[in-house]
Amino acid sequence: MGDYFERKLDDKRRLTIPAELRAEFASGVVITQGFKNYLHLYPKSVWDEHMEPALKGNIIDEATADLNVQFRMGKTESEIDAKQGRIPLPKHLLDYGGIDREVVAVRAGRYWRLSAKA
Repeated sequence: MGDYFERKLDDKRRLTIPAELRAEFASGVVITQGFKNYLHLYPKSVWDEHMEPALKGNIIDEATADLNVQFRMGKTESEIDAKQGRIPLPKHLLDYGGIDREVVAVRAGRYWRLSAKA
């Protein structure tokens, strides 16, 4: 269970994080577009410690600029609901990922990839 889970979104487009993974998101969550039609879900601490420094790069480097656009376009931050372990997934990001109700989450190193269940 530690590297993969499936869930259905509730009526308010919230994803329930499995109980054994909730401590990983105690710092909060950051949700961004992925490289393709999926989303990235980062613990806020991972975003702050790894992604922010990686996105700084050279101010005139086109590849750095493209990565900033990719990951900051529609980026949202929120807290995990301590009682139910839920996080909201905004409609614009769900649309980008082609996600309707069923979500597949797979660990990709320090973050999670969220996609529609096939």
